[in-house]
Amino acid sequence: MNTLSFPGLGIGEFTVSRTAFTIFGHEIRWYGVIITLGILLACTYIAWRAKQAGISVDDVLDYAIFTVLFGILGARLYFVLMNLDTYHSLYDVLAIWNGGLAIYGGIIGGALTILIVSKHKRIDPLLMLDCVAPGVMIGQILGRWGNFFNVEAFGYETDLPWRMGIITKTGTVYVHPTFLYESLWNLLGFALINLFYKKKAYNGQILFLYIAWYGFGRMFIEGLRTDSLYIGPVRVSQALAFVSFVAAVGLLLYFGMKTKGEKEHGTDH
Repeated sequence: MNTLSFPGLGIGEFTVSRTAFTIFGHEIRWYGVIITLGILLACTYIAWRAKQAGISVDDVLDYAIFTVLFGILGARLYFVLMNLDTYHSLYDVLAIWNGGLAIYGGIIGGALTILIVSKHKRIDPLLMLDCVAPGVMIGQILGRWGNFFNVEAFGYETDLPWRMGIITKTGTVYVHPTFLYESLWNLLGFALINLFYKKKAYNGQILFLYIAWYGFGRMFIEGLRTDSLYIGPVRVSQALAFVSFVAAVGLLLYFGMKTKGEKEHGTDH
């Protein structure tokens, strides 16, 4: 049990437990429950979007089976490789219910899987990734609340009105609730991208918008966190967020101008 508070928002001390419920003596953690719910809702959204794009439900299920598996594997492998000193057995590596999934590893693993499955099915991978990208945001919106129950993914101390209080052995510390920042940032992005979806001009545009949006927000949020993954002095996720943002904006500009030029050229003829 952990005791938290949000005094600036008028929320006094309350306790949270990592355990949602117990089955036959085995604890089921909130982290796993929330991640599973996020996956189910994301898959439901993706199936709806894919149907609009002319991709069958059977194809979506095939994508889901492999993408979820290798997405989780990628997320875990990324996190473990960045924290090798803290893992001492195969059980430690497999115990994802204790936390320890890196979203960038999941995105990389999932994206590579989609490329491979798309080639096999002869479906435009960018068309499928446009359907998937907002679904990933659903997983991120909910997934950060798994961090809340684990009392992790928070930031440095602050006195801002929305600070989160955590009771420790030495007293209460007030920190940035960075899990909440990221959840809300993705919620806003999800809403805006879905409003824009009907105006999509080319396959890949929704994917690039997602990467740019998430990368821009994560650049700043990661800088506030106390548990960043490092390579030397560099925060890995912050560096990836910056590169992702710049690359996505570049692709949006390039394909935007290309599409505009093609339309003008077509009009001339």
